[in-house]
Amino acid sequence: MTVTIHDVAHRAKVSISTVSRAFTTPDLVKPETRSRILAAAGELGYQPAGGPRKPVSRTGHIGIIVSDLDNPFFTGVLNGVQARARQDDVAVLFANSDEDPVTEENLARNMARQVDGLVLCSPSMSDEQLHDLAGQTFVVLLNREIEGIPSVVMDSPGGMRQAIQHLAALGHKRCAFIGGPRDSWSNAARRSGLRPAAEEHGIEVVEFGPFPPRFEGGLQGADLALAAGVTAIIAYNDLVAFGVLARLNARGVPVPDEVSLVGFDDLVFAAISAPPLTTVAMPAEAAGRAAVNVLLAQLDDDHRVGTNRSLDTYLIVRATTAPPRA
Repeated sequence: MTVTIHDVAHRAKVSISTVSRAFTTPDLVKPETRSRILAAAGELGYQPAGGPRKPVSRTGHIGIIVSDLDNPFFTGVLNGVQARARQDDVAVLFANSDEDPVTEENLARNMARQVDGLVLCSPSMSDEQLHDLAGQTFVVLLNREIEGIPSVVMDSPGGMRQAIQHLAALGHKRCAFIGGPRDSWSNAARRSGLRPAAEEHGIEVVEFGPFPPRFEGGLQGADLALAAGVTAIIAYNDLVAFGVLARLNARGVPVPDEVSLVGFDDLVFAAISAPPLTTVAMPAEAAGRAAVNVLLAQLDDDHRVGTNRSLDTYLIVRATTAPPRA
């Protein structure tokens, strides 16, 4: 029976990610912990892969897995990935996990055998699973940060601060945040910018959720926000914001005359909604390009390209925000 990294972790009484780091980045593990892991590996006869190595001959393919292909945000990411890969004559294989961690892990492990490296966009796998995968092939995370794995993120906390600053400048004192999935890294990143900015500008925030990051999530959250007596709503993403807008319209609540609304992502539909949506622009296509840059640099041992990138976000003010009614 093959001994796995899970067996070593169980024997050494540590996490899978700690075992992975002990073999791939030993400087990040305490000497006594690493000694215990090495002893457990020796007792079990575990043979580590030693982390990803530059392939002797490349396949000329890279893979990308997104969490929800129905969300146009991920279409923008794919456009960036394909455009950058095309410059180096690299083919792109892509798959959609439908926000299911089990499906995502199976796709990643199967795809890893067919490509030179993987870009995982908003992955929902655990830290341990991602470290284990990064020990087998080159991995770049997009919209997720984990120590020891290359990543490209967008400054969601900064975007949230801009949104709060904008609402405060208009005179809003009480707003709602319609949150995304409970375990979403992006949701946590946005919330990390929400509270400090609200306190700085004297805005009371009421949080609702978790909600699915889709139109239906906004439909559910809008009624709760109205019942809380807020004058402004910040939605987890534009799809949720469109659901909020539809529900407010159905209830005869004018936007922005009675309630202001801010989204996140700046999808193509944001500029043509009725009214056009104020939103935080997330550079999806640029992030896709950057992720491929980081992945190809790993394959080429090109240390001129950083392994962790953060891209700026910015608020686009349109017609769904205005001063609160007196």
